Amino acid sequence: MKILYITGSMPYGTGEAFLIAEVRELIRLGHEVVIIPRSPGRRAVHGRDLLTFTRREGLLSWRVIAIALRQCLAAPAKAAAAVRPIWRSGRWNVMLKNLAVIPKAFWLAEFARRVGADHIHCHWAGTTATMALVASRLTNIPWSLTAHRSDIVGNNLLETKARSAAFVRFISEDGRAMARALGMTCGATVRTLHMGVAIPVSANSKRPGNHVVLCPADFLPIKGHEYLIQAWVRLRTRGLRGELWLAGEGPLARRLQRLVRSLNIGDSVKFLGRLEHEALLQFYAAGLVSVVALPSVDLGDGSHEGIPVALMEAMSFGIPVIATNTGGIPELVIEGTGLLVPPADPNALADAIETALGDETRWEQLGRCGRSRVIDAFGVARIAAELAGWLETAGREAIRSMCEAAIQDA
Repeated sequence: MKILYITGSMPYGTGEAFLIAEVRELIRLGHEVVIIPRSPGRRAVHGRDLLTFTRREGLLSWRVIAIALRQCLAAPAKAAAAVRPIWRSGRWNVMLKNLAVIPKAFWLAEFARRVGADHIHCHWAGTTATMALVASRLTNIPWSLTAHRSDIVGNNLLETKARSAAFVRFISEDGRAMARALGMTCGATVRTLHMGVAIPVSANSKRPGNHVVLCPADFLPIKGHEYLIQAWVRLRTRGLRGELWLAGEGPLARRLQRLVRSLNIGDSVKFLGRLEHEALLQFYAAGLVSVVALPSVDLGDGSHEGIPVALMEAMSFGIPVIATNTGGIPELVIEGTGLLVPPADPNALADAIETALGDETRWEQLGRCGRSRVIDAFGVARIAAELAGWLETAGREAIRSMCEAAIQDA
């Protein structure tokens, strides 16, 4: 099956590393996958092996503009019909965002026809889904989307897209509930299928001699780093020896660095910058990390975590995880598979870290149960196979519909 897999920028740019395992598995299953980033960055940071399977085209390149103009001039009525849903939002900010991707949508339609694509699947329910929606209307190639979290909150024609798509995949039940609250009612096409991770052959079975608590998250308000730093101060006061590693980038980096200096804990806190995805996994494989902590907070209005792949990856290596009971995290970290604490609570964070590190038997139990949890419910092999089955079903249904239409016209 030839699948056009639409991303925001992956494999270019610094984000969306959580998509890599799924694409690799679809390719391993024998599908012909072409990755098309909506807005490709200048360089590939993660998943460089996927560049071979990627078609890079700028959002508003001269080629995109030329193809869009040619299609509009050749078939103006069809072009107008394809973009008609965009005017229904009634929100100028949404319409402007969508208009910016219309030329790329026409380019995508021509590319899909030229390569004989069977299906268009996109990640994010925002402008990437707008591209796929318009391209599908221009070509009659079935399309589908995976919705995450912030894109649901943005409500960029969610209901319209759900009615047009072969299916809408949510990565968490929490995200699905958010969409229902925003008025999405297309129950038959709406499904939940988590993101998945590749399962390493073996797990870490021995706790590192030097305690290392790692937080692999960009420095954004939703990630709650300040509470982890405050928890680390409490742990140092209690006599815990070790290091806190913060791996990421973002607008709060300098503020957090100043906080560390003001608390006089700079000797035990390391800012690692943004790690390449493979480098992060090597940390886990080498047994350098004792605990992974993600102190996420809920900012209201749906601004909270989905189900973080960062936690899944650590758990797959048998590394205990500590997180907050926000968003979709409780769908991953169930009882015995990690430790959940209330958000914005440094004392609870400190207690949980101390619990995980203070007893080697407890550490081993958390790691073992966490790994079993990911193997059972979040292994990418099973998840990609299920997704591929949905895509194949959508293709068969599209062929049947075309045949029925042809018979009626005859």
